[in-house]
Order: sequence, then structure tokens, then C-alpha cells
Amino acid sequence: MQSLYWVLTWACHRKCAHCYDDRFRPYVRAALTDVVAKGQRAYEAVLANLPDDMSWTDAAGVRQPTLIVLAGGELLIDGVRDELFYPVLDAIRRRWPDAPPRLSMQTTGDILEPDHIDAMLARGVTTIAIASIDDYHVGMKGERKFRFMDKIRTMMAAKGVGEVSLGGGKSEKLKSPDPATRSRSGEPNFLFFGAQEDLWIGELWPRGRAWANGLSNAGYDTNFCARWSGGKNFLKMHQPGSEIAIEPDGSVYPCCLKTKAPLGSLAEERLVDILDSVSGLPSIQALNAGDPEGMGLEAGWSRETFKTRSTALDGKGREVSNACLGCDRFFEQHLGAELKALRASRLEKRKAAQAAL
Repeated sequence: MQSLYWVLTWACHRKCAHCYDDRFRPYVRAALTDVVAKGQRAYEAVLANLPDDMSWTDAAGVRQPTLIVLAGGELLIDGVRDELFYPVLDAIRRRWPDAPPRLSMQTTGDILEPDHIDAMLARGVTTIAIASIDDYHVGMKGERKFRFMDKIRTMMAAKGVGEVSLGGGKSEKLKSPDPATRSRSGEPNFLFFGAQEDLWIGELWPRGRAWANGLSNAGYDTNFCARWSGGKNFLKMHQPGSEIAIEPDGSVYPCCLKTKAPLGSLAEERLVDILDSVSGLPSIQALNAGDPEGMGLEAGWSRETFKTRSTALDGKGREVSNACLGCDRFFEQHLGAELKALRASRLEKRKAAQAAL
């Protein structure tokens, strides 16, 4: 795969109004231990069931290492950092000692400390993404986000970590002010992004608290499926544009938004077996083409039917139309059951094969 987006835990020190999943929130005491344990129980199996060859071929025909993006929640909070995040980094190095994937991590950055940077760099992290540069995160509204960015830049410069641009930034304030601090090829780097038009996603996914709070302004013409982090090309292992999303328990999804049901679980089976199994479904092929509107054609859903099913009332009572909503309805009425049956069949065959040994 070109990229894996792996959410290690739901635990976070924030409960942002725009978050795409309401499971991202603070957990305390026993609840924190329990939620972190979900990731602890699954990560060794997840790593074992990922491909031995963690690379992809770019447009020039050159093999490139797969990018694993590790995220939360917040990976640097007490109870997650030493208990789950660092052990996963160590396990990744053991899993691919000779041809390791590239490692990126996401953090809000407000609890980032110099010793965290040291620990991550020592464990192979090459990119630190500061993912809170928007007006939704507490303390970042207006000009305050730019003062915060300067603080991060100073901290990173002291560690020899240069800045790169996510791309698409319209404001000069979102770009590195000093060419001397910009990242050089092959060196560790950091970047800023957030939920705003010129730094990532202004419309917000129709998911989680963003949906409940009526913050998603994505219309039907906003095709998240065909964008990066959407479903397009997720089946094309080792090719450009291939990406999957993984939840703490190992559940696999074709997009970071997450469909209404997983394709399977890496805690149980190999990624290649899961993708090979689901790839024959016409609806999955439509997602892979970035065409969610076409996913129900074989099941009798015309494009007009899909569009009609893509409308719902959000938490503010607004009528919103978006293809992700139509995808949700199709999963609920058809595809979820198909994927569940395929999963059961794969596991039964695997059980029979193991019993025959």
C-alpha cells in the first residue's frame, strides 16, 4: 500500500466539536486502561497480517516505502504514550528490520515536549504532523494558532526537524517563514494541518460530532470518496493512491471516514486475503473507483435512487445531502450483510485449513 492510516486508540485529551468520531474523547482511570487495552491486544496481530513487502511503485516505476500514519486520539498523553504508542513503534521496527515503512504520527501538538520528539525520532518516526491548526481546537482560534505554530517551529528547530508544507496553503502565515528551517531531503520533518479550507478539509466529513453539531457543509457535489483518505484505489495494493484505514481493534476500512461496516479485521486475517475476498463485489469496485453513486447499481439502486438516499437531517435539523450518507444507507441495507457473510466464510475456511494440518 502507499499508505496505512492506523488509529491506535480512541483516547484523547480533547472532545472537539468537529471530530469525525465521537469515540475520540477523554477517558480516565479504569476507562482509559480499558480503551488503551483494545489497541494493546490487537497491534501484534495487525502487524503480522500486514504484507511482508511494505512498498509501492510510483508513477516513474520506482519502489517507495509504504507510509504508516499512526494517530489517535492523542498518542502522547499519559496512559497511551508509553503503554501503546512507543511499543507499537518498537514492534514495527522488529516486523520490518531490513526494509522498514516510513513512519508518520499525528498529534494536536499542545502537549508535545522535546523528550517526546527525541523518543519518536529514536524509534524511526520521520514525520510529525501537527493536526490542530484550525478554529475548532480550543486555544487555536484566530491569531492564536499562528503563535502556537511559532512555538512548535522553535521546538522542532532545536531538534533539527525541518518543516514541510502539506500543500494548498493559501495564507503566508501557514508556510515556514524561514527557508533555513525547511526540511531537507531525507531528514525528519514536521508539518501543520487542520480542518479549514487552506489546510486540509473545510467542509468536514458528515460524521461523528461534526454531524451531530451541524458543522458539515459538504454537499452532494463533494465527493470525499474520490479524494485522498477516501475509498478511491484502496484495492490497488503496491500502486499509487492505495490506502486503507485501521481501527484500534484491527478493523479495516476502505476510507478514513469509515464505512458503516468494516471489510474485515487484521486481528484475524491477512490484509491481502481480506482485499482479495471483497474485491469481487461490484459495490466495492465502485468505491475503489471513487464512484459511491454507482455502488448500488448491481443491487437495483439507480444513481437517482442513491442520490435520494443520500439526504438526512443533521444534529441541527438541517437537511444535508452527501454521498457518504448514501453509502451509509447502502451498507445498512445491503453491503454490511454481504461483508459479514464473506468474513464468516473466510474464517471458516481458515479454521478448516488449520485443522487439517
